[in-house]
Amino acid sequence: MALAVRRELPQIARAVHAIVKTFQRGGNLYYVGAGTSGRLAVLDAAECPPTFGTPPRMVRAVIAGGSKALQHAVEGAEDSARDGARDLRRAGVSKRDVVVGLSASGTTPYVLGAIEFAKRIGAVTVGVTSNPGTPVAKRAHFAIAPDTGPEVIAGSTRLKAGTAQKLVLNLLSTASMVRIGRVYENWMVHVALTNQKLHRRGARILEEAARITPRAAEHALRQAGHNLPAALVMLKTGASARDARRWLAATRGNVRQALEIARNAATHRRETVRTGPILPVPRRTRPGPRRADFARWGARGRPRPR
Repeated sequence: MALAVRRELPQIARAVHAIVKTFQRGGNLYYVGAGTSGRLAVLDAAECPPTFGTPPRMVRAVIAGGSKALQHAVEGAEDSARDGARDLRRAGVSKRDVVVGLSASGTTPYVLGAIEFAKRIGAVTVGVTSNPGTPVAKRAHFAIAPDTGPEVIAGSTRLKAGTAQKLVLNLLSTASMVRIGRVYENWMVHVALTNQKLHRRGARILEEAARITPRAAEHALRQAGHNLPAALVMLKTGASARDARRWLAATRGNVRQALEIARNAATHRRETVRTGPILPVPRRTRPGPRRADFARWGARGRPRPR
């Protein structure tokens, strides 16, 4: 399975590039699937906000049969291409977005309907399947088709095909988040500090990334209002909490870019202190004649220079 996915890395990289461009333009990523594929899609989408600090709408999943299909099989839901298009339209997809359709067989009508609708409105489409050359692979702009071969239990695509799909989804979401700066080096600095375990993890990330003591990490987190990326920018550059949050907002949460802005601002401040502010040079003006000069010149007027 890993080897099959590895062969698809060039196509995965192209899809990641399209997703990154979409995020940078303010667009969203939509997964669409049925059965096992749909449940894997929901899992990956649900893990993005707590792991990368993304808004809930940024990565979303649409599954045939709706929320009921998460716990119970709704097998007939995948047979309607019209439902796939309808559900994607209701989810609010637009031409700014990327739609990833997942179908192990490559022929699921629900997924095909969603892909066709996404293409009609101008969205970028990605097809993920275990059968190269099938409609899902052919109709999407980008095809990711790890050939996992026959299943150990014939027809049970939750096994090898499902595992390969999970690997592909991990690669698509994680690589995209790294590219847009939701990760700093190998630390998930946008992790949501929503419980004690995650708060401790956030403090450890600060300790390691900024090479500080646990006490200093806790102090920085409190100063930053428990905003982990802002605390890191503060520790790395000496910026205030207000400036750190402002620079992160300006870069859409891209920690690397926010750090670069903060360092440039700090360099500018040091240069200003060292050399002083640059003042405009006053323009030299030639003084005009005085009243005594007019009296001395009389009717002849001002003498010409020789």
